[in-house]
Amino acid sequence: MYPQLTDEALTDLLHKNDHLALETLFNRYYKPLCQFCAVYTREYVVAEEIIANLFMRVWDNRQDAVILNIKNYLFVAAKNQALNYLQKKKEPVDSIEDISIDHSTLQDRDNPFKILSSRESYNSILHVINTLPAGQRQILLMSHIDSMTNQQISGILGISVRTVDSTLYKTIKKLRLLLADFRRSTSGN
Repeated sequence: MYPQLTDEALTDLLHKNDHLALETLFNRYYKPLCQFCAVYTREYVVAEEIIANLFMRVWDNRQDAVILNIKNYLFVAAKNQALNYLQKKKEPVDSIEDISIDHSTLQDRDNPFKILSSRESYNSILHVINTLPAGQRQILLMSHIDSMTNQQISGILGISVRTVDSTLYKTIKKLRLLLADFRRSTSGN
């Protein structure tokens, strides 16, 4: 394995049929790709299968593919494969309430899911997050569920880091207001 090599160097080695380059990329990106893909598929086992197949396709197409940024390529391909899987199942992607979240995968930092510990509050925050526009919801989930950095989100979505920063700031601010409104409306009943 080549843990010290850059993604670009590993991509070059892939073109030269170096299976250790693929193994290094696999070890580097498998877990984050599975977590990312599971946001869409709602099933971690399915996400693992999609990502394993993705790496097999990368190996099979190593001679023909022109990949400038392997990380971006992998995340975009994972998202596309997850959406294809959902299309085959004919299930909508836009409902976040059906996503089962394994709390052990969440970071130990303060986030809305940790702060709101009761099941009722948990369902309430999912309902409120579901009211956010799709782009804001996606960036919020990538940041707080997948624990991706703003640079990683920027690369995957093909937008600037500044756009990710401002969208995340606006989304969290809006989420706080929506949650405050929700709490006021439910406490008045």
